This record gives sequence, C-alpha cells and structure tokens, in this order.
Amino acid sequence: MRIISGTAKGAKLYTLEGIDTRPTLDRIKESLFNIIKNEILDSYVLDLFAGSGGVGLEFASRGAKKVILCDNSKEAIKIINKNIEKTKLEEKIDLKQINSQRLLDNLKNEKFNIIFIDPPYNSDLIVKSVEKIFENDMISTEGIVILETDEEERILKQIKKYEKNIYDIRRYGRVKLIFMRKG
Repeated sequence: MRIISGTAKGAKLYTLEGIDTRPTLDRIKESLFNIIKNEILDSYVLDLFAGSGGVGLEFASRGAKKVILCDNSKEAIKIINKNIEKTKLEEKIDLKQINSQRLLDNLKNEKFNIIFIDPPYNSDLIVKSVEKIFENDMISTEGIVILETDEEERILKQIKKYEKNIYDIRRYGRVKLIFMRKG
C-alpha cells in the first residue's frame, strides 16, 4: 500500500497484520480519487474507520486542509502514527482513538466536505454512521459521503431512507463505492 499522488507520493505505508482490517486496494483508491479529485483541495475530511490511515493520508497528500482519522483499535493507532510520521503530514492530521459513533456525537456541530466510511464488513456501522451524519447535518452544502462495502444490497436496504442522497455507485469486483450528497 502506498500514497498514490500529492506531496507524499510514493510513500510506502505500514499496514495492520491479520484479517480484521482490509486496506482499500490501490486500484480502488486511485479510482476513488480520480472521481473526486476536484473536491479535495482545502477540504475538511473525516475518515471514520481509518485502519492504517491510507485513505485519509491520501486526502492530506492531495491537498485537503484538515483530515480527522478515527479508529478504535490501539494497533491501528500505532500503525497510523507511523504512517503519519513517514508521510510528514502531521500538520494536516488529527488522529482520534475513539468509537466511531461517539466521535460522530462529539463532532455533530462540525461540517465536513468529505466523509469516508469503510467499517468492518458484516456490521451495521454504515447505517448507524449515515443516520448520524445526515440527522446532524454534518455535510457541507456540496459535501460528499463515500461508503465502501462488499455488501451493496444489504447496505442499500439499510440506508433506503437516504436513497435520494445517493448519486453514484461504482463497482470494483466485490467492492462497491457508494457516493452520497446532502440533498
């Protein structure tokens, strides 16, 4: 896994061992950033389930103003810290070791340009997160929420209440990226 573009381009990132996390593959990450490239500069970003920090650090490398990386795992936080140091993006990163839902409660008065949600598969954390984000109006006027999942049908049923907010779905083998806007 590496940083694809920007100030930290080419930096090889440390990853977590084991099967509990799955880093977003470089080809999916590259496609994602090509789709939203015009939204990144000076943006305020939340990477809600950061894992090794690869997606959030890519945002920072490509010109996001501030990126909040959230993960509840001590091991993930250690890896993210190593990756922040390696990419020299410390001034743009705010790293939080906290439960994702508690963080969303703490940030309910904040407005984000981009929120990336890639929780453990087979969980209900996407629907819980989407509900809090939209109910608390946490997206800026032109903001984007991006969901990564391998269970498109289940997730679309769970967030049916917000289907009017979905403006694009991209498929990359088993992985799906679902793009949502405010209204």
